[in-house]
Amino acid sequence: MRTGGSTKGTTVVWGDYGLRMRDHDRRIAAKQLQIAADAIKMRLRGQRYRLYTRVCANIGVYTSGNEVRMGKGKGSFDYWAARVAVSRVLFELKGDLHEQIVRDAFRLAGNKLPGLYEFVRKGDPPVMGITKVEAGTTLEEMQRPKLKLPMDLTASRIPATTPP
Repeated sequence: MRTGGSTKGTTVVWGDYGLRMRDHDRRIAAKQLQIAADAIKMRLRGQRYRLYTRVCANIGVYTSGNEVRMGKGKGSFDYWAARVAVSRVLFELKGDLHEQIVRDAFRLAGNKLPGLYEFVRKGDPPVMGITKVEAGTTLEEMQRPKLKLPMDLTASRIPATTPP
């Protein structure tokens, strides 16, 4: 199983709570990120908090129409998007709020975004790929190639094609 190679951006840095992507890499439109941020703001209306957005929509997406022949240029600009890697924190929240209220706000935001998301706290372990790097697990162990089994052990695990 590939683990990726970086734990950068997988932990909460500025806030107390965060929303982290759980499944594979995605391209998220700026409009989707804005709708998710608005969902968080609507749920926390009247509270004192600070919302940090950890991803930036800096990829321009260009499209050409259907049934357009090959060539003839790149196409016209359509929208801005962000490439979000697996296990990346999208939003962080800091403030004197109850954890269940923040969980509910992040649940609403995760429902507005494509993919699966999880709630994280400050101090949770970093993640490499989809594997949590906890006590006893080191980055070197995860990046090390798997050991090859000796041929006799491999052969003994394969069932015989003819009965003995």
